[in-house]
Amino acid sequence: MTRASSASDPLALAVRLLSARDRSAAELRAALQRRGVAAELIEQVLDRCRELGYLDDQRFARERARALLRSGRAAGTKILLDLRRRGIDDDLAAAALSAAEAEQSPAQTLRELCARRFADFVYEHADAGERRRVVTFLQRRGFSLDQIMAILRQERDC
Repeated sequence: MTRASSASDPLALAVRLLSARDRSAAELRAALQRRGVAAELIEQVLDRCRELGYLDDQRFARERARALLRSGRAAGTKILLDLRRRGIDDDLAAAALSAAEAEQSPAQTLRELCARRFADFVYEHADAGERRRVVTFLQRRGFSLDQIMAILRQERDC
């Protein structure tokens, strides 16, 4: 399909984009704009995609938060920031984070991530540089220092 034929049928283009991966309304809007779809058509296409159930920011936020937390790629405020960057409003992002944390606690995710990434790491026996490397890695993922230290000191072999 050429770029011209995609732009001539914006609904087909939107469906194709959504079939590749779930997107927020803001992400889909931006993708359609980049492909030259007229602004007035974009809103019509977004409305139609919502009617058909192809586009749902609440579902997107919930699934994105769940996937980030389960994989250990993000937790807490890092998930909120990711969702906001994708055009999800603050209330919806907070609700999605709460739902994800109700399914799997951040502490459990942190334990699993430590076991996977730092199987041989023992906090008490590590030097300061090694401790700092592990702690900052986990902080970049969005875990709080309190959560990290509780797990690292509690687990004999993180």
